[in-house]
Amino acid sequence: ADEDVMDSSTDSPTGTLDPTDLAGSWAIAADSEAGYRVDEVLNGTDVTVTGRTSEVDGTFTIADTGLTLEAAELTVDVASISTDSDQRDSYFRDQALNVSENPTATFTLTSPVTLESAPGAGDVVQAEATGDLTIAGVTKSVTASVEVQSDGTTAAIAGSIPITFADFGVEAPNLGFVSVEPTGFVEFQLTA
Repeated sequence: ADEDVMDSSTDSPTGTLDPTDLAGSWAIAADSEAGYRVDEVLNGTDVTVTGRTSEVDGTFTIADTGLTLEAAELTVDVASISTDSDQRDSYFRDQALNVSENPTATFTLTSPVTLESAPGAGDVVQAEATGDLTIAGVTKSVTASVEVQSDGTTAAIAGSIPITFADFGVEAPNLGFVSVEPTGFVEFQLTA
């Protein structure tokens, strides 16, 4: 379906984007999502848990050249992050993150990200973005690995940020029948 959209907007969907078409402010669209991925041992079995929410908001600002991401601000409603377990979600919201006092997590870009040249339309571009991640009221500088794909009108952005929970004052539970690894990932799949 994406190729059909690109075919209708340009004669050459694999051609180089005009980077100046990318300049300006981009808004996060409703089909975006963010959350976490963590490994745990549940009753002796290794399990990878993913929590997700579509309650993501934010903006990106691309410089006039179209090759530099100047600013980015993302906000995630952590209270709405859910997994396949209500019990896990309750612990995550009430004890791990104390969402009544810290209802959101944020990422703010602190260093511009510049591409060497304009990508081809539909090409996946990999980059690293450094910024401040705030979880449970604690802010740390982090580096996100990001993949971006655009046709000049919309952009798909996916990425992950490795984190150590204790750095944010979050204690990974160890309840005997379940233990959670001390590290995990903040993940996002965004449409702008």
